[in-house]
Amino acid sequence: MKVYCVSIENFRGISSAKLVLPDHAVLIGDNNTGKSSFLEAIDLTLGPDRLSRRPPVDEQDFFQGKYLPVAAANAVEGVVPDGAEEKPVAAAPKIIIEVTIIGLSKEQEARFGGHIEWLNIEDGEFFTDANSAGVDAENIKAALRITFIGTYDSDEDDFVGNTFYSRSLTEADKPEPFTKKDKPHCGFLFLRSLRTGSRALSLEHGSILDIILRLKEIRPQMWKGTIDTLAAFDVASDPTIGISGVLDSIDKSLKKYVPREWGVKPHLKVSNLTREHLRKVVTAFIATGDGDHAAPFFRQGTGTINMLVLAMLSQIAEDKQNVIFAMEEVETAIPPYAQKRIVHELRKLAAQSIVTSHSPYVLEEFKLDETVILSRANDGVLSQAQISLPDSVKHKRYRQEFRTRFCEGLLSRRVLIAEGATEASAFPVAARRLSELNPATYSSLEALGICIIDAGTESQIADLAGLYKGLGKRTFGLCDKQTDPAKAAIESQVERLFMHEEKGIEDLILKNTTQVALERFSDALDWPPHLITKYPDPKALAISALKDYFGWAKGNWGIADFLGQCSEVEIPSWIRDACITLKAICDPPAPPAGNVGQAATATPGA
Repeated sequence: MKVYCVSIENFRGISSAKLVLPDHAVLIGDNNTGKSSFLEAIDLTLGPDRLSRRPPVDEQDFFQGKYLPVAAANAVEGVVPDGAEEKPVAAAPKIIIEVTIIGLSKEQEARFGGHIEWLNIEDGEFFTDANSAGVDAENIKAALRITFIGTYDSDEDDFVGNTFYSRSLTEADKPEPFTKKDKPHCGFLFLRSLRTGSRALSLEHGSILDIILRLKEIRPQMWKGTIDTLAAFDVASDPTIGISGVLDSIDKSLKKYVPREWGVKPHLKVSNLTREHLRKVVTAFIATGDGDHAAPFFRQGTGTINMLVLAMLSQIAEDKQNVIFAMEEVETAIPPYAQKRIVHELRKLAAQSIVTSHSPYVLEEFKLDETVILSRANDGVLSQAQISLPDSVKHKRYRQEFRTRFCEGLLSRRVLIAEGATEASAFPVAARRLSELNPATYSSLEALGICIIDAGTESQIADLAGLYKGLGKRTFGLCDKQTDPAKAAIESQVERLFMHEEKGIEDLILKNTTQVALERFSDALDWPPHLITKYPDPKALAISALKDYFGWAKGNWGIADFLGQCSEVEIPSWIRDACITLKAICDPPAPPAGNVGQAATATPGA
């Protein structure tokens, strides 16, 4: 089975979304795009233990924190004028998440019976033709829709939420709940990267070990015996330790104030002696080396924990078969070779794997049509895009250069396409240097959320910019002087083109810096032998010598090293202006406080 489609309304930072997933998917996008919220939404609907939390949702789970009816919210905020005409109260906002599942086994189809629908997987429409023979078509698949609805109950002054069979919401007399007993049959498991390790091998409800035991239908019958054993163990009862003497003194003091029949006699135990407390404190110990010493599971290294979690996942998959794994940040504390192994194993073990990642080693394990690029607009609409390579970028080249040329751009929100390796290495160094010297005026590319991509040649700038623009990225271009047609082609694909008037960046630097900067850099250089032969005293001919040096070190950080030791005025004004413009575009100053207040005041009356 697999998740085919997920629709979301008013959940966390997502006002609306409808995403269709491939059989295996890696979700990528800038931080705070909504990747984790998307997985949480699926877990809220299909996760067997998610609704055990009370309340299942809270204020922060609603888009922009709005959960009251409009009129009620305005009244609370005091923005309804006295004597204003009373208007109908709008319905309270609801969190609505609908998950469509396909690839059902025969057992699942039999269990969910009358809730099964027939979906055309090519266009996403449900089959409604009266001729039932149409469901035999190759593109028509059995599907199950589940809907989570969360809202605020004003009568109870609390939040409520539940899951239902979607068909029952429109076709039945009353909604039919999709219960906790139904959910395990969907086989959805969500592993949060930051919250899995400390409890995976404990016996807490919902831990991975607990899931494995339930799948194997093992119910540990150890609680009564363990509690009896612990109850008989009196901690620090040996008088030589001293604790029992102190407790006896406390007991004697208490007897001065309370009757003997109250029975207060303090002593120490190792637990609360309840099942729930034991579930929390009982954990697996693992050897830390070749000796006999063992430490709690969660005190192992992060990488070791993650690999052990993978081993436990494989156990779940072997027992359950038709399982969907969702996993955040597979790469956390894992070396590259192990990252690739994890993804490879997940794909084999699961009917569907859905992961988020910022690692090129993880991303390259997924095909183009399995890579889902997420972007979120200012109004909270979450959308997806698929990589569509331009004609000039063949699939073989994409695979070969993925780590060096494509991956960082896919993971960024803003992309600056540079003409060549020299520009790609030098411009970020200049921006960082300027931000250090004058942070009020300049920002580094990293602080602006811009990644810089080496196009390899000027002819590739427009095509690569078009690739990233099509994925919802903000794109910029950086190059030497171009012909008018080439310039127009680039400008059609970028938000802003930064083009200087020199034939090469070397000329831009040498013509627009100071002699002092050139001579200082010349003195600091370890000149290569062939240039020392040509220029016995390179400082005396600094411009000519450095032009040869920059040409020899092209693409090898020669100009970047020069810019990294310059003062603000020594960096060419064209580069300074480009950095100022980029900051203004990507990080515009906030409007004056007065304007903000006027806008906020005007909004309610609009």
